[in-house]
Amino acid sequence: MKYIKHFLIGFTGLLLILILFLYIFNYDYLLKAVRTIYFTGHTTAYLEDFKKFDNMNIASGSSQPWPLHRKYNTVKPSDALLGVHEKFGSIAYVVIKNDSVLYEAYYDGFGKTSKSNSFSMAKSYVSGLLGKAIMQRHIKSLDQSVGDFILEYSHGTAAKMTVGDLASMASGLNWDESYYSPFSVTTRAYFDDDLASVMRKRGMQGEPGTGFEYLSGNTELLAMVIEKATGKKITEYLSESFWKPLGSETDALWQVDSEKHQLVKAYCCIASNARDFARLGKLYKDYGRWNGKQVLDSAFVAKSITPRFNGEPYGYGFWLKKYNGKDLFMMRGHLGQFVMVIPKDNLIVVRLGHTQGKRGEDGFPKELDVYLDEAYRMANEK
Repeated sequence: MKYIKHFLIGFTGLLLILILFLYIFNYDYLLKAVRTIYFTGHTTAYLEDFKKFDNMNIASGSSQPWPLHRKYNTVKPSDALLGVHEKFGSIAYVVIKNDSVLYEAYYDGFGKTSKSNSFSMAKSYVSGLLGKAIMQRHIKSLDQSVGDFILEYSHGTAAKMTVGDLASMASGLNWDESYYSPFSVTTRAYFDDDLASVMRKRGMQGEPGTGFEYLSGNTELLAMVIEKATGKKITEYLSESFWKPLGSETDALWQVDSEKHQLVKAYCCIASNARDFARLGKLYKDYGRWNGKQVLDSAFVAKSITPRFNGEPYGYGFWLKKYNGKDLFMMRGHLGQFVMVIPKDNLIVVRLGHTQGKRGEDGFPKELDVYLDEAYRMANEK
């Protein structure tokens, strides 16, 4: 019995020393990581982790349900599609043809209105809000300096960094885009209680505007700029700019760093559903028009879904690729969250899930072709 007592005393002592070490060296955010992620059996952020964090509401308004296609759910999924869903843990697969839901299926206890984490699909919304802020003249243009809004980035190399550089992933920001290292700034950003403080201290590591480098910190800084320019919380601005006008059927949530500071994790973490995520895809497919109203400037949309740098698969907030020779743009998030849009064929395909496969030579998971092949098969079957 005394050995157990000595062990417990020793273990408690070591634990206290470890906690003290984390605070002394400014790694105390890891305590939150352990509590919210690692103690739940996960090694990274997961689809329903928003329940473990503070959130702010994104209010919906008068809902505009998607029309159902005349062939709604009449075409059966192939064994190949079902196999991919099972292998990678899909929770939602929705095909929207000619702005009508042709097919939808949900798995693992999720349904039409179930919330799950958007992860980096949120970056597309933030980029869209930049376009809205420019349209409303809160921000002059894509060329306006970030330093006009955030003092810490108004000197030296940082003074050259524009809001357009942030949206197109060309900032030169000092950032480590590592999702699995507990010591990366990306991990810190996910768990730190004062995200604005983290962002103001990042500094620069490259020349702005010279090339593409995907960094989540860019979108976080962009959200801070938008809040400063508009004088509104970005959740409020998203609600009034897109969530309500596009007829979203449910309120959404956006994770924040803490109840005290309430800065959204802008690079990720909108909790919503496949049907409502698809609405931004439709807005961009239609060059900013919704029900006859120009919600977002068409020129901004066109620029957003065109590569800024030749040979790079990114525009302003959207990923770009080819599918069978056709242009495709997409919202894309960690673990395989996708809203894929092929404007030429008026097709939107949404896939949400727990994991994704290995990337092919083009940098995208190979199973995307299965999701798209199946969507075309369903659309074309008599």
